[in-house]
Amino acid sequence: MSTLTAESCENTPESAEPEETPTPCCECPETKKARDACIIEKGEESCSDLIEAHKECMRALGFKI
Repeated sequence: MSTLTAESCENTPESAEPEETPTPCCECPETKKARDACIIEKGEESCSDLIEAHKECMRALGFKI
């Protein structure tokens, strides 16, 4: 049985096959970090621009959000 953690997402081996399905938790780390920090500090209603930026990044990678 394998366990998926944030660390395992960030440390994927370079030999991983490029055809693997991307994991949403690991994509767009810059926008995700900014979004999460804003939500924690100011609340979701004050972070709509960062939330939308993260959604756009995820959509650009093919995720349906």
